[in-house]
Amino acid sequence: MHTPAAARDFIRAALSTPAATAVIGPRTAGDRLAEDAVLLVNELVTNAFLHAGTPVEITCRIETDEPGVVIEVADHHPASAVYSAPDTPRRGRGLQLIGMLAESWGVTYQHTRKIVWLRLNATTYQSERGAVPADTRGGELRFADALAPARPRDRRSRTAEWVDHGGASFLAEASELLAGQLDEHMVAALAGQLLVPRLADWCAVWLRTDSGRLRLSRVWHTNERRIDALRVALESRPPPTGPGSAGTPWPGPSPVDTATCSTLAFPLITHGHDHGILLLGRTDAARPTESVVRLLEDMARRVAQAVATARQYTRQAAISLALQRRQLPPSLARIPCVDTAIVYEPHGEGLTVGGDFYDLFPMGERRWCFLLGDVCGSDPEAMSITGLARHLVRLLAREGHGVESVLTRLNEALVEEDTEAAAVGGEQAMPRFLSLLYGELEPSSATGGARCRLASAGHPPPLRLTTDGSVVPAASPQILLGIDQDHRFHADTFALAPGETLLCVTDGVTERRCGKRQLDDDDGLADILHDCLGLGAQAVAERVRQATHDFSTEPMEDDVAILVLEAVPIAGTGLLYARSPGTPP
Repeated sequence: MHTPAAARDFIRAALSTPAATAVIGPRTAGDRLAEDAVLLVNELVTNAFLHAGTPVEITCRIETDEPGVVIEVADHHPASAVYSAPDTPRRGRGLQLIGMLAESWGVTYQHTRKIVWLRLNATTYQSERGAVPADTRGGELRFADALAPARPRDRRSRTAEWVDHGGASFLAEASELLAGQLDEHMVAALAGQLLVPRLADWCAVWLRTDSGRLRLSRVWHTNERRIDALRVALESRPPPTGPGSAGTPWPGPSPVDTATCSTLAFPLITHGHDHGILLLGRTDAARPTESVVRLLEDMARRVAQAVATARQYTRQAAISLALQRRQLPPSLARIPCVDTAIVYEPHGEGLTVGGDFYDLFPMGERRWCFLLGDVCGSDPEAMSITGLARHLVRLLAREGHGVESVLTRLNEALVEEDTEAAAVGGEQAMPRFLSLLYGELEPSSATGGARCRLASAGHPPPLRLTTDGSVVPAASPQILLGIDQDHRFHADTFALAPGETLLCVTDGVTERRCGKRQLDDDDGLADILHDCLGLGAQAVAERVRQATHDFSTEPMEDDVAILVLEAVPIAGTGLLYARSPGTPP
């Protein structure tokens, strides 16, 4: 099932069957049991959605030997724990409600799911009807009545009782759930599900847009079937904009189908910024107690802080994306007689660009330039260096500079950049070094293949796979860019014959660790490339990527960038393979 309402309807239907009535007695005797069963299922299903985040399976079984009802609620997140202690720091009320109402209960962990089960004794409910008042058990307020919808004349006191005893744990649970959300609309949705039906019959959250206007974000109702109608009613009228107060009259006809309706409106304000309005509705006209209003004010502050945090994350993500779009080329050029494959996987959750970068662009009709680089660090300043390097290389190449000149001038620019940064930032400014593999290709229109001229500045050496299966370095090692302003770089030249492959990688591949060993120890990368003989560029790139992941069971700790150039005969066709992060090969 996917909603608490569906779960409640299922339990009501199950307890109304002839088989159930025969066990739990006449309808008048079974009402209290049915009410508690519906309440407990609602609570368990809601918790499953909030904490496990999966659909649930519900089983209702009628036992005849010892009359009773057994209910099981299963979710598909077996790793999530169930907390029952009232002072457990990670969860609030936990399973206290089940402990107070059920004859027995427990949790069963299976390989693919977790089952919370409970048993209600039908005999206890039947005898209880004549032994004690319906509102009490053993002289104590029934926890079920404190949470379930109650009659208008006693709901106010019951809600206040629940706030006094469970308000602190409720706020702790709400804070934990809201703090983990990075989307403001998800914060609004969680707020509604936490407050309804515990403290209100319905809830609506308006959020302010960048222009300052209020926009209805989320609506929640005790009866999920009425959410759409409630949203339509609320969208046509703005909420009260004054300070939160109990029993604020709704401006106009009631948005719900009842003669009386009281509302509580709380502005979502944190650090002086207004992020929207939280509106709570009750179908009775009773004024909430002072303790209830204080709890709701605390809840509103937590919602406001969660919205502010989510918006700050969204703004930072937008800035990062805007910067990242400048780090990688929007498209890559196709090269005649050369198949090209790119695999790029940035390290870090949610990232689309890391410290590695690449480019492949034409220089006229007969020459193509390619590069693969890695800047030390992954902060915004390091990201700015990657953008500087990629665009400066393109500019220098289009001005006619060859491989050696491009690297030499880029090196001078990086040293000057570090010098200026040190003058402004003092000792806190860290020098930025850059490893770069840069080369030029001139395809042969007569024989196929291409003439290649390239240089490696502090970068893992490129490897060339020949047609006989041998693997040789394709460039001599040189120092990193940004170290010595007076260093002059040199380039290596060779012919990439048809059938030969050039493999270029960043250190996220060569330095992939398994214990004390690295992938490239004892020419490990050369062995992987040797086994790729006869494969196309795309297959080689994927084989190297998979070997990098398989080298260790530990998560990746660095960006991975792989560039493969395969010379093909003149009759071949160019092929470009660009794999975005998270896209299956």
